[in-house]
Amino acid sequence: MKKQDMNRDWIATARTLSQAVPYLQRYDGATVVIKLGGHAMGSQEALESFARDIVLMQQVGVNPVIVHGGGPQINDLLKRLDIKSDFVRGKRVTDAATVEVVEMVLAGSVNKAIVQAINGQGGRAIGLSGKDANMIVCDQDDPELGFVGRPADLNVEFLRDLHKAEIIPVIAPIGAGRNGETYNLNGDTAAGAIAAALKADRLLLLTDVAGVKDENGDLLTALTTAQIRELIEKGVIAGGMIPKTETALTALEGGVRAVVILDGRAPNACLLELYTEHGAGSLIRAL
Repeated sequence: MKKQDMNRDWIATARTLSQAVPYLQRYDGATVVIKLGGHAMGSQEALESFARDIVLMQQVGVNPVIVHGGGPQINDLLKRLDIKSDFVRGKRVTDAATVEVVEMVLAGSVNKAIVQAINGQGGRAIGLSGKDANMIVCDQDDPELGFVGRPADLNVEFLRDLHKAEIIPVIAPIGAGRNGETYNLNGDTAAGAIAAALKADRLLLLTDVAGVKDENGDLLTALTTAQIRELIEKGVIAGGMIPKTETALTALEGGVRAVVILDGRAPNACLLELYTEHGAGSLIRAL
């Protein structure tokens, strides 16, 4: 690279940092819950890039909480173990054998990979599941689905203690039943419940699409809860976007200031959303 080109890059970087100052001040001390989807994890390189962003966010004053999925990884292990997996209304039917695999993957390999990536970038992360400290106590969601839970009681005070100790919690969406059961939780649902319990400033739902789109396929960058309900009623919001927007509505009703649905595969997606004027994805507010 020519020296002149390098100078341009440095000037652009300095300008970007300068423009970020109001947003750095805005989010100083804010709690941001980030749902990292299994598809959004992508490659090891993408995971390391995500981890760097999380460490940077903490360094500039954000209190991040990571809740992750792992559907593709679960599917892979179930296939290798020759365990059939069915879905009802988009939710995985989870019998006793399946819930063991789900917990093994989510609270084990996937969770620890994210923890290791954050620690490898200089952060201090700890892996948890909703069963730890009875963080997420569940009721059964639907008998037809087996061991699929619905968050009922949440204990998030110890997450605040972790933030005071500058430790980043990485949470697998596994819940505890009232009678010792283990429940599989939808990752978005778990993230929304935790965000509401923490009264988080932002809930970022990282997925494999750019955000909510209109009937013409154009990205909608700013939406209200009323507009979301209207788009669902018209059928514009459909398929896998319905549970994500419903999670957003529930989180906002629970006290989360705003929810953003964005493409987690895009480089530096979280930083673009928090620290630039144009943001990223679809911002949903209760107004």
